[in-house]
Amino acid sequence: MEFQRREAPFLIPAVSVSSMMLQVLAALVPAAIAHVWFFGPGFILNLLVAAIFATAGEALMLSLRSRRPETGLTDYSALVTAALLAFALPSLTPWWVTATGALFAVIVAKHLYGGLGFNIFNPAMAGYVVILVAFPMHLNLWVAPRMGDLDYQHLTILQTLQFTLTGGLPDAISFDAISRATPLDVMKSGLNNARTAAEIRAIPIMGDFGGRGWEWIGNFLAIGGFWLMIRKIIRWQIPVGVGLGLLVPATIFYMVDPGSHASPGFHLFGGATILCAFFIATDPVSAATSPRGRLIYGIGIGLIIYCIRRWGSYADGVAFAVLLMNMAVPAIDKLTRPHIIGHNDRSNTSD
Repeated sequence: MEFQRREAPFLIPAVSVSSMMLQVLAALVPAAIAHVWFFGPGFILNLLVAAIFATAGEALMLSLRSRRPETGLTDYSALVTAALLAFALPSLTPWWVTATGALFAVIVAKHLYGGLGFNIFNPAMAGYVVILVAFPMHLNLWVAPRMGDLDYQHLTILQTLQFTLTGGLPDAISFDAISRATPLDVMKSGLNNARTAAEIRAIPIMGDFGGRGWEWIGNFLAIGGFWLMIRKIIRWQIPVGVGLGLLVPATIFYMVDPGSHASPGFHLFGGATILCAFFIATDPVSAATSPRGRLIYGIGIGLIIYCIRRWGSYADGVAFAVLLMNMAVPAIDKLTRPHIIGHNDRSNTSD
């Protein structure tokens, strides 16, 4: 009788890394289209720059590590990092700022820790924090959404390209004419200046819950996130945990003093909350692995986001919250490791 032999690995995974990454990218497409519609073509330019430098950094590190570059590039993980970084950046971001974040994310946060599967920090958030510290001025150039009743001067794609390549605007246009504070910035500065939340909500840039334009992007991100859960690309524990960690304290403080605290809906649809819950915090490498651990991990991220937004120096705290909880993952995994059932203790058996 002739037996069939197979080389290791003997178990074929149900979903490959490349398939999983492509589905994540597909889930981001509706939100990306909404981002371009409301905030202009700068998102496309940021995505292109981030993708070019992320894949170039990936190929360089694989070559230096004597690995085949095509093997690593076809898993599309560098493109996912580039896409998440592009969502975190303002539409008006010079190319060298985006390139710095993409290169740091791939080279330092990913490959210096051993590459895909070994990085302890979320690469996209590590790259974002580096440019947030190194180029804080450039990360404040957010534009107002494309809404008909907002007084805002829109840039053409050529004007946006000029700023991306040179960091300068046409002579007839000033930064004051095109840039606006984000809803999170408006809320934070208003509360710090003793204005009530109701007064701040009356500012035109505010929407029904979060900021105008941002709410629609959040809706499309949530649709993509639920699709990933249905496809079992991500688990429900981390999104639910992020929501609980953020919304429970937000609800308590809002009920106690609604004049001095933003509503839970504002925190949910403001900033990068939904992007974090479904796409950033769910990174399978840097997140907790056990079911209870993922829930604790998500709750910790949501709680830190709320604390930074309410009492910290930054308007949004998603990147810092994710990186801080990345450091806690080893302890969370150890404490929530499932117990082995049916273990035979040989010390209690007799010969």
